[in-house]
Amino acid sequence: MMNELSMIQRIAVWILPVIFAITVHEVAHGWVAKKYGDNTAAMQGRLTINPIKHIDWLGTIIIPGLLLLTGTGFIFGWAKPVPVDARNFKKPRHDMAIVALAGPVSNVLMAIAWALLARIGVTIGANAENISLPLIYTGIAGISINLVLALINLLPIPPLDGSRVLTGILPSRLAWQYNQLERYGFIILLILLYTKILNTILAYPMYFAQNLFFSLAGIN
Repeated sequence: MMNELSMIQRIAVWILPVIFAITVHEVAHGWVAKKYGDNTAAMQGRLTINPIKHIDWLGTIIIPGLLLLTGTGFIFGWAKPVPVDARNFKKPRHDMAIVALAGPVSNVLMAIAWALLARIGVTIGANAENISLPLIYTGIAGISINLVLALINLLPIPPLDGSRVLTGILPSRLAWQYNQLERYGFIILLILLYTKILNTILAYPMYFAQNLFFSLAGIN
């Protein structure tokens, strides 16, 4: 459906879903960290959905923008990481795993919200296309970006959220050794993206998840 839109229309449809998917993801980390005893993010004013507090110009604007303009069909990004100090947790590795998982969970919840918004558009239908079509297109964008962020962040590549979850499961010594990969994590992710291996890894789970959420939206 997105192919029917002009570039300006596509940017207008994607901009809010992308910004909120990325920023709410980070807020979720900080909010859960606070629940487990770490107020670092709260003290730095990062527990807000105001995107200005979270924008990373490269990850929030430039990378998603380039991916959208080049029509890769695969859009993702990131915000400035919310600061979390695991020393404030009672069970640092366990609690950090829960904090990490909060990001992808927030994206799944947002995907549900965007699906419901698209459902409203579908319900309105042809009777008021000037209202229904923006809701449907924005809902599709919201579903897609949130599912992509949830799935990418669940990959066990340090420092992605999936690696924090895995660290909470592994024996301490093995977890320490595994986390030494963190310095190479961004490079690994770029290589996977450039070689399209990332697309291959995510293709089936993304297809399954999109079908599920598009059904919820009444689009399938």
